[in-house]
Amino acid sequence: MTKTKGYAVHNATSPFTLFHFDRRDPGENDVEIEILYCGVCHSDIHQTRDEWGRSIYPMVPGHEIVGKVSRIGSNVKKFKVGDSAAVGCFVDSCRVCHSCHQHLEQYCEIHTVQTYNSLENDLKTPTYGGYSKLIVVDEQYTLKVPESLHLPRVAPLLCAGITTYSPLRYWKIGKGHHVAVMGLGGLGHMAVKLAVSMGAEVTVLSTSKHKEQAAKQLGAHHFILTTEPGAFAKNANKFDFIINVVAAPHDTNAYLSLLKLDGVMVVLGAPEKPVELNHHCLIAKRSKIAGSLIGGIKETQEMLDYCAKHNIMADVEIIPMDYIEQAYQRMIKGDVHYRFVIDMNTF
Repeated sequence: MTKTKGYAVHNATSPFTLFHFDRRDPGENDVEIEILYCGVCHSDIHQTRDEWGRSIYPMVPGHEIVGKVSRIGSNVKKFKVGDSAAVGCFVDSCRVCHSCHQHLEQYCEIHTVQTYNSLENDLKTPTYGGYSKLIVVDEQYTLKVPESLHLPRVAPLLCAGITTYSPLRYWKIGKGHHVAVMGLGGLGHMAVKLAVSMGAEVTVLSTSKHKEQAAKQLGAHHFILTTEPGAFAKNANKFDFIINVVAAPHDTNAYLSLLKLDGVMVVLGAPEKPVELNHHCLIAKRSKIAGSLIGGIKETQEMLDYCAKHNIMADVEIIPMDYIEQAYQRMIKGDVHYRFVIDMNTF
């Protein structure tokens, strides 16, 4: 075992404190990564505060991890010491179910080992995430980072990037499609960049007028202020797809009116309380509501390579580790442009 340190919470209301713990030494198929940067996802807040239930304490959050390979096992083929490497939202899965065999490990039917707040496949050992100095992961679940990408701006791609890339690919969204992105935060800004790069005509839907300029700077072709009187009636039957990344309560039925016949709303955001759904909104235009999680390892690597080819990275604010409490408060207020990334050399 290798002693390391991170920042952890010890219950749903405690502040972050320095936490010393052990990582396993690399096995024959493992990659040890010195963590250089870790993105801060809103799900970190939900889980540290036990807002989704089933939180395991002490908890070291973080599932947007990039760094340098420091040690490798004897059977490792993809990596050498000194390579840039990344880890996303999960670090293992059952490997034998139908989903795993289809490279859809995120939908593992037996047990996906989340990067933190989870248990290893032994169902006993807790996982600790990227708010730490190093991590050890099987090379099969470790990602290569293209050299052209700037590491701090890569970190959010491991969650926000793949969460938006996966449905865009699944639904084959591209040229000829008119796509709306609901919400312009960590996920939303990546959805805009990716959809535009794929050739779609992109509109940002927002309740905040001040986001119009930012939407256009990201490449969006149009902006609709949904709080403006008549906004929904004026834009009815307009979109082939709506990428819904909103995690706050909202009237889903109103937004469904914006879809064309056979239009699809892809839901990525998860409000704490269930939303009410008027079936007539679906029946009237054969509309669909679909969900999407992240991506499997194969698709996540594809996303990183795609982003390198098209020079797409997250817009980030780099922070020291001891700023994490303030960062959480700012995230709750929506005061981040668009993702916090922790510099792990700061503790």
